[in-house]
Amino acid sequence: MDATMDYDDHCAEIVHQAELLSSQLDASTSLTASVPSCPDWNLAQLLRHLGEAHRWVEDLVRTRAIEPPPETALRDLPRDTTETPAALAAWLTEGARLLADTLRAVGPHARIWTPLPSGSPRFFARRMAHETVMHRADAALTLGAGFTVEQRVALDCLDEWMELGSLPEMFDHHPDRRALLGPGRTLHFHASDTPPEAAADWLVDLTGNTLAWRRTQEPATVSVRAPLTDLLLLIYGRVPADRDTFDITGDQELLEFWLARVLFG
Repeated sequence: MDATMDYDDHCAEIVHQAELLSSQLDASTSLTASVPSCPDWNLAQLLRHLGEAHRWVEDLVRTRAIEPPPETALRDLPRDTTETPAALAAWLTEGARLLADTLRAVGPHARIWTPLPSGSPRFFARRMAHETVMHRADAALTLGAGFTVEQRVALDCLDEWMELGSLPEMFDHHPDRRALLGPGRTLHFHASDTPPEAAADWLVDLTGNTLAWRRTQEPATVSVRAPLTDLLLLIYGRVPADRDTFDITGDQELLEFWLARVLFG
């Protein structure tokens, strides 16, 4: 099994995840339902945010922008909507397909503005694939629906989360994260439902001068074992650590402290 994802895979996943999300919406869906994992939003706002994010990135990539365009539409989200669930679902998938088509047309090597080091559409292809995955999770939690993710997509989601969260620039954006650093502070996450070749182990190392991580099985101050999808939801801040699905050993206070400081996406 090829566990890696490339640029084309990320483009395809944007559309696939948007279609999966849209398929959960029907005439009985309450667009005013509160989103438990994004408590400031209702379902209509969640869907509007994601669709506007797709269009914002599409414009940026298509125009090869050297600075970010205004993002008012994806931040200013009215709670009321006159749209039906079907109309909003169609609008969402339309934006995802438009974004994927533009990413493919421009290609991975163009030079564009990105909010973190990259400067190419590769950043946005991967980021928007995973943004769509996680907002599908938000919708599923809102609707009380099941949520599963293909193994290689979940692995890539977690790797990207670790990579972005460990960038030195994160201290500029979130200076409070320096408080995480200290001797003896390590966290280990293990996906209990994956084969050995998936190497689904992440070690977060807070003992140095930077936030660091590596794929490895090592003893840690606190260890968390759970199915891969549950780890994904935990680390992305979508579910709490007190669920029965998580087998936690060691310093649970360190886990809670880390989770509270590294909320992302």
